[in-house]
Amino acid sequence: MIGRLRGAVAEVGEEDALIDVMGVGYVVRCGARTLSRLPEIGAETLLHVESAWGEQTGLVLYGFLDRAERGAFVQLRTIQGVGPKAALAVLDVLPPAELAAAVAREDKALVARAQGVGPKLALRIVTELKGKPLGDGTVAAFHAQIQPVAPSRPSASGEAVAALMGLGVAEPAARRVVEAAALRLGEDAEPPALIKAALQELGR
Repeated sequence: MIGRLRGAVAEVGEEDALIDVMGVGYVVRCGARTLSRLPEIGAETLLHVESAWGEQTGLVLYGFLDRAERGAFVQLRTIQGVGPKAALAVLDVLPPAELAAAVAREDKALVARAQGVGPKLALRIVTELKGKPLGDGTVAAFHAQIQPVAPSRPSASGEAVAALMGLGVAEPAARRVVEAAALRLGEDAEPPALIKAALQELGR
């Protein structure tokens, strides 16, 4: 899965940003605080990304400007009832260091300031995060924890197909052009190169 993106900021919306990486536009979901801190349109940025795959949503990318925020997002997502939107909302009002301080004080009222987080969920958050690190090490630990039941890592072609589908290309067409690109570039081609070649195939 995608873990980091470096590219130019192409668009900034209310809930996501479009990052141009070598001509391929990636839609990345971000919290309001992250979106407000992105550089101007056309400037380069680096986003730490947490990738998620759902049968209904396909590949969804969540972006953060530092690794600690990504780690805190992953830790929040391990709590029952905390979806991606709620996790981003918590980080909008409480960056990782402030969230850790609120958890240490068991300040559920502060956590409940996040949009969509009620008192009961805030209490669960401060209770379950007690004593847990809120940083980048969380990401590796979380992924290691779910590894036995997680699906195998997608192939480069699989990632390219998912990325094209995220750009609005129908699955059959995405698979067709990625297969054609893979034949041209060889089996060792990386996802960004496959995506770029596949987009060229679409334009023929």
